[in-house]
Amino acid sequence: MDTRSEHDLLGARDVPADAYYGIHALRAAENFAVSQQPLHPELITALAQVKAACARANVRTGHLEPRVGEAIVQAAEEVAGGALRDQFIVDALQGGAGTSANMNTNEVLANRALEILGEAKGYYDIIHPLDHVNRQQSTNDVFPTAVRVAALRLLLPVIEDFARLQSVLQEKEQQYAAVLALGRTEMQDAVPITVGQRFAAWAQAVQRDWWRLHVVEEKLRQVNLGGTAVGTGLNADRRYVFLAVDLLRQASGLNLARAENMIDLTQNADAFVEVSGLLKTAAATLAKMASDLRLLSSGPRGGLHELLLPELQAGSSIMPGKVNPVMTEMLTQVAFQVMANDQAITLAAQAGQLELNAFLPLIAYNLLQSLDLLHRGVSLFIDRCLQGLEINRERIDCWLEQSFALATAVAPYLGYQIAGDLAREAQMRGTTMRALLLERRFFTVEELEQITAAYELTTPGVAGEKAIAPRLAHTEDAAVDSGQ
Repeated sequence: MDTRSEHDLLGARDVPADAYYGIHALRAAENFAVSQQPLHPELITALAQVKAACARANVRTGHLEPRVGEAIVQAAEEVAGGALRDQFIVDALQGGAGTSANMNTNEVLANRALEILGEAKGYYDIIHPLDHVNRQQSTNDVFPTAVRVAALRLLLPVIEDFARLQSVLQEKEQQYAAVLALGRTEMQDAVPITVGQRFAAWAQAVQRDWWRLHVVEEKLRQVNLGGTAVGTGLNADRRYVFLAVDLLRQASGLNLARAENMIDLTQNADAFVEVSGLLKTAAATLAKMASDLRLLSSGPRGGLHELLLPELQAGSSIMPGKVNPVMTEMLTQVAFQVMANDQAITLAAQAGQLELNAFLPLIAYNLLQSLDLLHRGVSLFIDRCLQGLEINRERIDCWLEQSFALATAVAPYLGYQIAGDLAREAQMRGTTMRALLLERRFFTVEELEQITAAYELTTPGVAGEKAIAPRLAHTEDAAVDSGQ
């Protein structure tokens, strides 16, 4: 294999002659062969956009020759568009606060820019990875800025996904608004609720998550580009600092702003913790909803089986005919992973010391993964599960009729003790509350129909009170006459 020799602080190394990366990336690839995960594609795009903005700013402020700067910009735009991704060889988890990722980017862009000018790779006298591509920059302002850009770009689709999830849940709310079902608390029969109200509650929780994520988006818009090593801006022309952020805003299409205190953003990673914390909150909502759907769809013979989830694949290699609720299980696993990632992000953020957080690569890895997982997971869940969900009306009606939920509805008429005794008797005799109430002549068929109307049972007030209020005055007499 043909090689070229490159030098750094530690000496010389042979690099493959056709490689766009250089000695710094090569050493890093050897040192950090740990997760076997590459840099996130969106992070590479963001790094390239940062470099393009910086090169343009350097040209406009006279710190780069136009010919050199334009070649760097062209190389950066190619990488931002998806080119040369195989040349980013450093591991996602790396020491050095992102230095290896920054150097890998500098080398790839320098060698591609040399190629654009008709020069050989490694001919750094003309375009140097540090002296030219990295001019007026430090890893400590480039990498955090790129992480914020990548996170913002991935957060926006997640926000849209939660808006769509809320919309589909609200459609189900309207579709099943009049379907009465048995509510359950602590896994025991409770009082009636409509199927639509269940979906409405899920939709409201998702709406809160959407709002939180929409608001926290602002926390990522401030960047410390131009702060160089510790946020003071040493070696960065003031004109360049303002111009670089403006140009990055244009290149990324994101409403970025220069941080008021760039030392703060260089030191502290609390914004990432806040974003991750709200992703965790959203994940908790998703896990709860997925668990409810899985439980309500359990069966088909030995479970609740109130919901019919789309059948997507065979569920067992040994049990013929079994179909599992795989999309709810997928969404639950996504939620759990997001929660786990949040813990890693929290630990990494608090571990920063003095003027820099050395563990930003771990934050980037986990935060970008969480955003990816939520985007894909929620989208798939909507398309392959929620939209095709149907109800099993026969089973819903059966569970409600066989329950003792009616005892709560008639308690204002009969009193808590009598209603409870009737519920226990119905259970022992294997009959329903409706049948027993009619047998004891506490109510007529018409009166029970009014009490058990969906609207009466699922809105504030005593069920059927307006229609049969006179009975309240004769409750004690009815109880005495029945022998209770």
